[in-house]
Amino acid sequence: MSVKIWAFSESPSVANEVASAASAIAAAAGGGFAVVGLDDSGPFLAGDDKLVVRADTPLSASPESAANALAAVAKEANPDVILVGSTRDGKEIASRVAVKLGRPCASEVFGLALGSGMLQGKRNVFAGKLIAEVSMPLPCVVAVKVGTNPALPASGAKATEKVVGVVASKTKLVERREKQKGTVDLRGAKLIVSAGRGIKKKEDLVLVSDLAASLGGAVGCSRPLSADMGWLPEEHHIGLTGVTVHPDLYLAVGISGQLQHVAGVKDSKVIAAINTDKSAPIFEASDYGVVGDLYAVLPAMLKEIRARHH
Repeated sequence: MSVKIWAFSESPSVANEVASAASAIAAAAGGGFAVVGLDDSGPFLAGDDKLVVRADTPLSASPESAANALAAVAKEANPDVILVGSTRDGKEIASRVAVKLGRPCASEVFGLALGSGMLQGKRNVFAGKLIAEVSMPLPCVVAVKVGTNPALPASGAKATEKVVGVVASKTKLVERREKQKGTVDLRGAKLIVSAGRGIKKKEDLVLVSDLAASLGGAVGCSRPLSADMGWLPEEHHIGLTGVTVHPDLYLAVGISGQLQHVAGVKDSKVIAAINTDKSAPIFEASDYGVVGDLYAVLPAMLKEIRARHH
C-alpha cells in the first residue's frame, strides 16, 4: 500500500522528530513523505522532500493561521496522513486541520504503524497508568507525542514552494510578549536533575543547577515550578503535560512523584529520588532513593563530587 505522508511542526526540532515517524511509516508502506514548513516559522532540516507554504499574511501569528494554510494546501495535495508535532500549538493546529478536511484526528500518539488501511498507534491514558491502542482509517491527522521519536538527520534537499495568498483568520493579534525560553533540550539529555515543590524559594534552585552542572547534566522540574510559580521556563517541565524524557539517570529532588510526572520519566534507565517523605510516590518509581532534607543532601553530594574531581 503506497501512501503519501506529511510531517509538520512549528518547532524545527520537533519537526525533525515528526519527520522520523513519517519516514518509518513511509518506508514500511512503500510510500513517500514530505516535511512541511511555514515561510515565517524558521528553518527545518530533515526529509528528502520538503514543502514550504508561503502566504501574503503571517502564518505563525496563530495556530489558526497555520492550520488554515496547511488545510488549503492539503485539500489540493491530498496526503493520506498528516503528522503534526503534539506541542501546545501543534495540538490545536492538528485538530483545526482535521475539522477543515473532515478527517479523524488523535493527539499525543506514539508507536505509529500502518496496517489494513488503518493508521495504528498508542496513547497514554489515566495519567500514564495505561496505554490505549488507537486505530484510524486513512486519510487522517495525528498529533505525534513529542520525545518519542529520534530526530531525523538533516538533508540538503531543495524545497518546493506553495503560495496560498491571503490566509483568513478570526484571531486578532493584540500584543506580543517575549516568552522566557529554556536553554536546553531535555529530550536529548543523558542526565537530568529535576526540582519540585521541595525547593522552598526560587533562589535555592542554584543547588539543583550546581549539582546538574557538576554531573554534566541538565535541569528539569515538575509542573508547579514552571506553570504555577514561573521559576523555570515551561521547556523544563517534565511530565504527562510537559516533556517526556529518557535519560541514563533521572534525579528527582523534592518531587512527590504524582502519576502525571512519573509518566514523563518512566523510560529513564535509572531513576533516583531525594525526598523527606518516605511515603512519597516517587520512591515507588525509583531505583534508588534517599529519605532526607534536600538542603542537607545536595550540598553533601556537591562536596563529594567536587572532591573527586580534584
